[in-house]
Amino acid sequence: MATTQFALPTPRKPLRLWPGIIAVGLQWLGWFLLPVVLPQATFIGLLMGVVGGLAILLWWLLFSRAPWVERIGAPLLIVGALILTKRVVHPSIAGGGMGMLLYILAIPVFGLALVAWAVVTRRFSAGARRLALIAAIVLGCSVFMVIRTGGLTAEFDNDFHWRWSKTPEQKLLTLASDESPAPASAPAPTNAEAGWSGFRGPQRDSVVHGARIKTDWAATPPVQLWRRPVGPAWSSFAVYNGRLYTQEQRGEEEIVACHDLSTGKPVWKHSDRARFWESNAGPGPRATPALSNGRVYTQGATGIVNVLDAATGAVVWTRNSVNDTGAKIPGWGIAGSPLVVNDLVIVAASGSLVAYDLATGNPRWQGPSGAAGYSSPQLVTINGVQQVVLLNSNGAISVSLADGKPLWEHKWEGVPIVQPGVAPNGDLLVSVSESSGLRRLAVAQSSGAWTVQERWTSEDIYPWFNDFVIHKGHAFGFNGSSLVCVNLDDGKLKWKGKRYGFGQLILLPEQDVLLILSEQGELALAKATPDQFTEMAHFPALEGKTWNHPVLVGDVLLVRNDHEMAAFRLSSEGG
Repeated sequence: MATTQFALPTPRKPLRLWPGIIAVGLQWLGWFLLPVVLPQATFIGLLMGVVGGLAILLWWLLFSRAPWVERIGAPLLIVGALILTKRVVHPSIAGGGMGMLLYILAIPVFGLALVAWAVVTRRFSAGARRLALIAAIVLGCSVFMVIRTGGLTAEFDNDFHWRWSKTPEQKLLTLASDESPAPASAPAPTNAEAGWSGFRGPQRDSVVHGARIKTDWAATPPVQLWRRPVGPAWSSFAVYNGRLYTQEQRGEEEIVACHDLSTGKPVWKHSDRARFWESNAGPGPRATPALSNGRVYTQGATGIVNVLDAATGAVVWTRNSVNDTGAKIPGWGIAGSPLVVNDLVIVAASGSLVAYDLATGNPRWQGPSGAAGYSSPQLVTINGVQQVVLLNSNGAISVSLADGKPLWEHKWEGVPIVQPGVAPNGDLLVSVSESSGLRRLAVAQSSGAWTVQERWTSEDIYPWFNDFVIHKGHAFGFNGSSLVCVNLDDGKLKWKGKRYGFGQLILLPEQDVLLILSEQGELALAKATPDQFTEMAHFPALEGKTWNHPVLVGDVLLVRNDHEMAAFRLSSEGG
């Protein structure tokens, strides 16, 4: 009797899980733990996270032993789900990181989700496994639907909050705070040295002449005079005659505000129906007001140029620099602070210069167009010729103060933010991007022609987001988040100090002291000497991301960020 034999199916080999487990473990250690232990290694941690994500993908596709329908289907489902999720997440998540934030954040989340799903469902039936995969993807996407971000810091940290939580601006709008004007007063007139005319001071170099403060803050710490909420903006202060001027955003209104210097109470405010917002830096104006002859000159994030009476806030005239130049509002908003020279006010609208008549507001001249940028116009005198220098996406350009005609340019493509510096001999120091370093240029005029010569380019200092100061033959600024000092003769590094994030600083030259406001809102004092880095003192001033430039007027220090501002009295030497 013949027997029939049946071939039994070969059992599928179990999933090879250990490479995925190791890869996701290293990914999470690099992405989350390494920056906590070594903040300076944040970028390395992010790189480890991306490499870990690629390793997980390769493991899954080539070495996991999963059925091919799952090997191909799982990554495709994740990508498709993220594309759909981007439509419903908070705008700060959808637009963050130039539109890539969601996908970057998804790398560790879905790396872990894929490996965890494979481990947990390894003995499930095919149908159950695939239902669990869909559930894991939905759960991973839902994480991003319930959060928002207040933007990125220098260390690539996101300011995460629940999506439904109120922003500081929303809280401010609901406050029944004392917004009544301060009592009318006639403060004693102050001389020019006791004021601060606008962005980075009279010369736009962050140098405070004549100031001498006590540097032992353990014995004589800064004394808070007042603190009050403020709408979001990255504007700094202009100060004169007992009043301070700044800009802020409140809902759909862009505000120019005047406050009493001694109390912080509002004196007047001017509002325009305008709002600019982008996910990395949030809403609000970026530029700082300028003061001249009893008037306040401002430029908003959408290009609104206002000239206001400094005493009352009454409008003298208003223009729109974007409309007047034909420029486009760049991704991070119009950021150029007005420059007042003689009978002109000069503004930069996304890399294009325009000058207005102080009295009438009529355009007097317009510089070369077609570029972009976030730097402000800088007045310099070279070979006895007054000129306006601007850093834009093409490099450095100079135009005649009289008529705006080009004098010279130095090609160096980038996305400039900081101001050019002026060396003691008149050479210019420029930086145009986060990877450009600092370049020293010698500009000269001979037989009516201008020449520009590169002296050196240093990669020991990268003052891209944080402005730098020049003192006694050295530049003090930032390399990423770290404070550094370089020699002006050759651009070589003298020292590398503490990390202050995207902080800002001012120089007290008579004391060889740097006053630093860190990105975390902490004040610090450091020696402005080339021998070694020495932090002399530190003091907590603000909470939250702080990019605004500090201002020191007499013995009063003004600081602010996107949700609060405060004044501190610093003890004077001999006081």
